[in-house]
Amino acid sequence: MIIKRTPQAASPLASWLSYLENLHSKTIDLGLERVSQVAARLGVLKPAPFVFTVAGTNGKGTTCRTLESILMAAGYKVGVYSSPHLVRYTERVRVQGQELPESAHTASFAEIESARGDISLTYFEYGTLSALWLFKQAQLDVVILEVGLGGRLDATNIV
Repeated sequence: MIIKRTPQAASPLASWLSYLENLHSKTIDLGLERVSQVAARLGVLKPAPFVFTVAGTNGKGTTCRTLESILMAAGYKVGVYSSPHLVRYTERVRVQGQELPESAHTASFAEIESARGDISLTYFEYGTLSALWLFKQAQLDVVILEVGLGGRLDATNIV
């Protein structure tokens, strides 16, 4: 039995992502109860006054980008969570059109790790909670969430 040590908040993002990939035995574990419990502990069930959840088969990324541009042009402070990333993990979370630094992501992972206790989370659930935590810290007006593969049971639907 291999025991993986939890990375520290200051650990490199690659260490955290490796840890998260090995933390849960399934890539998809449908259901919102586990992720909702951790979100409640983190206080991120309402990350901003307004939340748009974008779902569907095609065009979600384009819709999120367009909505982000319109809202920013109207003067709103906007955060976007999308997946998967193409090159860098940090592509998944944007605030005011900008990716956040790796250190912000690792700090959020440390907060989630502390809050989850013995609740098992998938890689995507961890990422979703991270985005919500980062958005809450940024005190945004609007959050745009792109639904992943889980449809109505996707982790983005906890808000």
